[in-house]
Amino acid sequence: MTVPLSILDLAIIDEGETARDSFASSLALAQQAEKLGYRRIWYAEHHNMPTIASSATSVLVGYIAANTESIRLGAGGVMLPNHAPLTIAEQFGTLETLFPGRIDLGLGRAPGSDQKTMRALRRDPTSSDSFPQDVQELQGYLTGNTLIPGIDATPGKGTNVPLYILGSSLFGAKLAAALGLPYSFASHFAPQALQDAVAIYRRDFRPSAQLAEPYVIAGVNVIAADTSEDAQQMFEDGQRRRVTQLFGRDRTFTPEEADLILESPGGQQVKQMGRYSAVGTPVEVRDYLDWFSTHADADELIIATQTPTLESRLHSFELLAGVTELAGA
Repeated sequence: MTVPLSILDLAIIDEGETARDSFASSLALAQQAEKLGYRRIWYAEHHNMPTIASSATSVLVGYIAANTESIRLGAGGVMLPNHAPLTIAEQFGTLETLFPGRIDLGLGRAPGSDQKTMRALRRDPTSSDSFPQDVQELQGYLTGNTLIPGIDATPGKGTNVPLYILGSSLFGAKLAAALGLPYSFASHFAPQALQDAVAIYRRDFRPSAQLAEPYVIAGVNVIAADTSEDAQQMFEDGQRRRVTQLFGRDRTFTPEEADLILESPGGQQVKQMGRYSAVGTPVEVRDYLDWFSTHADADELIIATQTPTLESRLHSFELLAGVTELAGA
């Protein structure tokens, strides 16, 4: 591999397990990833989703950081319209103070939830409209150049936690370019605008105090296994689980029912979400990632791995590390 590899830990609550089990799995993955040389691990803010445990993202980052030594950790991302910028500056300023040089802060403008959950979060439906201004306010708190006279983040002021703009459309690309921030594209589930967004970002990038040159992280799904057949089976099982998440409405489909839905017009959306997926033996996965890094014009890849067990996830990352020269931090 010619680019660093990182991990998006979806903090999955596996079938028959609890959120506590998910946290233990996330820690096991982080400790293994640190030994293997993966660059960073990010956790994404989701709410009211019974299969994802990363709703309190900063708390999870703190737990993992306290039990690892060197790997970078962060949010990929915090959905900023759900929060006051000062609150996020204080949370991640606290993390950076406790674990200096290890904390990232990726920012998105999506709700990370449905409309009902958005109301439960007390989120204004128009709050995403002020996302660019909120990013700049947050940046001011972290750099010590507050935009709100008389208001400082303590902890936070002067910690300079690096910001990343997350996106799946041209909006995020344009914002990241205008602010001179690194850009992470969610091509692991929203592949359609990948190349256009990256091209716009690189074309329009303006250097900033944080970043002199454009920097792109692209998301990609990966399942490596001992055989192509094993990897493909886990990938298909993952698509069936996604069908249940998107269409289940508090029910679970049988594999046969899920397959029928996947073949329907609505199910084609699920298949499209997984367009960029490296599935197979370690060598097959490595070759795909080599191609994808060029296709995406990416400086770094961030890997999402949805397999049915912790053991299969750990094995997938270990197999991939064995056929690549991980660049580390």
